[in-house]
Amino acid sequence: MVFTGGEGPSPGIARRLAAEADLVAAADSGLAAAEAAGIRPRWIVGDMDSLNDLSRLSAYPADRVFCHPHEKDYTDTELGLSLLWEKGCDEVWIAGGGGGRVDHLFALRALFERERTPRRWITARDDIWAVDAPGVLTSGDLVPPGAEGKAAPVFAPGTIIAAAPLGNGPWKATSTGLKWPLDNVQWNRGFFGASNEATEEAFSVRVEQGRFMIILPLGEVYDGENN
Repeated sequence: MVFTGGEGPSPGIARRLAAEADLVAAADSGLAAAEAAGIRPRWIVGDMDSLNDLSRLSAYPADRVFCHPHEKDYTDTELGLSLLWEKGCDEVWIAGGGGGRVDHLFALRALFERERTPRRWITARDDIWAVDAPGVLTSGDLVPPGAEGKAAPVFAPGTIIAAAPLGNGPWKATSTGLKWPLDNVQWNRGFFGASNEATEEAFSVRVEQGRFMIILPLGEVYDGENN
């Protein structure tokens, strides 16, 4: 998991997420967010132009900190993702990146259109997943770590769920437990399935062709983990 700047999960949720990660990195001001949650990243990368206190870096071994020039071809988040992939991670999550400048938001969204993509993006409010065919995302997959005894499903009826095609088509998805099933939707580039709703406590989205972005409300999964 890579922490990045912008609005991200609360400290309590961040700790829960980090507990699932084999490696944690911080991109620039993502270091402050990680440390606010009591998390010490293994790697720190970026141009450090947004880090509020550069003295933070002195607490880490020099060989764990990769400083880049401000004028560079890649965003700090991209550098963090690349580092984790280089270290052998086959699934990478982003924590942060909500709010702020719209070009930064669009740049993060664009990462999910590429051949190699993050699996998950967690902001202050949203839990965003990329699902490639053949793949499925169910409410049972979203039970937080440490809550294995909690019976899935974890979503209340009426929970807003959105879906959108990513990358290159064609796209096909099926669903269960949604007010407007995805089974017969003819997806095209630029389409967006906004404001769908869970009609049952359990739901699933199965991707049969292409890649989809599934957007869920973070608080529904990590209720009570804000502090």
